[in-house]
Amino acid sequence: MAKFQYTARNKEGKSESDIAEASSLEAAISMLQNQQLVIIEIKPFIEAEYLNLNIFTKQIAAFFNRIKSEDIVLFSKQLAILIQAKVPLVQSLRVLTKQTENPNFSNIINAVADDVDAGMIFSRALSKYPAVFSNFFIQMTRSGEISGRLEETLTYLSDYINKQYLLNSKAKGAMIYPAFIVGAFIIVGVLMLIFVVPNLTSILVESGQQLPFVTRLLIGTANFTKNWGWIVFIILGAMIYFIRASIKKSPEWRYTYDGLKLRFPIFGELLKKIYLARFSETLSTLSSAGIAISQSLEITADVVGNSVYKRIILEADEAVRKGSNISVVFARYQQILPMVTQMISIGEQTGKLDSILKQISAFFTEEVNRAFDNIVNLIEPILIVVLGAGVGILVAAILLPIYNLVNAF
Repeated sequence: MAKFQYTARNKEGKSESDIAEASSLEAAISMLQNQQLVIIEIKPFIEAEYLNLNIFTKQIAAFFNRIKSEDIVLFSKQLAILIQAKVPLVQSLRVLTKQTENPNFSNIINAVADDVDAGMIFSRALSKYPAVFSNFFIQMTRSGEISGRLEETLTYLSDYINKQYLLNSKAKGAMIYPAFIVGAFIIVGVLMLIFVVPNLTSILVESGQQLPFVTRLLIGTANFTKNWGWIVFIILGAMIYFIRASIKKSPEWRYTYDGLKLRFPIFGELLKKIYLARFSETLSTLSSAGIAISQSLEITADVVGNSVYKRIILEADEAVRKGSNISVVFARYQQILPMVTQMISIGEQTGKLDSILKQISAFFTEEVNRAFDNIVNLIEPILIVVLGAGVGILVAAILLPIYNLVNAF
């Protein structure tokens, strides 16, 4: 996809500038015209020309107006209700355009409505926005169009996306509290090492007495942090940036990183259950919608969210194309828990793979929820012990030499 920088006038007569993505200049012009924009100027996008304050402000606004999973869930549910009420698709989309609070999403829905009104099928109109509507969403919508059960498919989609959103939210929510506490403790500790500890320990150094090891360690740490801490901060920041960029750009780095996550103590097993729950739920949803198993596996590989599992699923897809079974491939990998392989094998033999996958998804979702509840319950006492130990060491490092100094007199 190529990028084009354009200036156009909208329906209200106001001028706006932005970037459009399309396969060609003609396609970009057609897309903008479908959005009821009058093009004033359009040209290939050049990075250097895009770096100005106006565009930067737009990028900041776009970040805060990004389209979230909740927006897609609500869109699917509301559209399903309107279609069930026999409201025409274009009219339903126009209604949702006005009801959607996110302005970016509202514009996209409006553009989709324009395309459908012009004769384009709904799933094809959605496919023009892959950053918003995933391949999974588009394929499910196409299946609903072909089968004539679009409202049922949309309801199913909203339930699926909502389940995945709740699972991801639970994972993030379990980490927010400890991350906040540990982050606050680190910030307070660094500030004390830079501004407070040097003042408290200066009198101890001037006394000339033999300081305890823990006090000398604290003073050394404070001096290092004050003099060299900013260099450490820059180096750590550069390392994190380099690693993140490498993981994003290199498939091999990504594969290595995803593999390390699965080997991490405690959380590795939890992540396996999350990916397996996502795999089974997605594959079950797609195959239940009448999508061919091979195509369903391809889409599931993109949705699962881990490159290790993606390679395994794509290998299973290749095996299915050659007449083999998914369970045969899964049995080779330790990342696939034996129970999953056995249940899939039973599903393939009995012809009830869809229902078996639903059971697997329900089982692992319950397991993950229980594990997160246990983690949340354990984190608080662990943090109390760790933070208490840290505060105790800090206090002891300061009070011990003061106590010795007082006794000396």
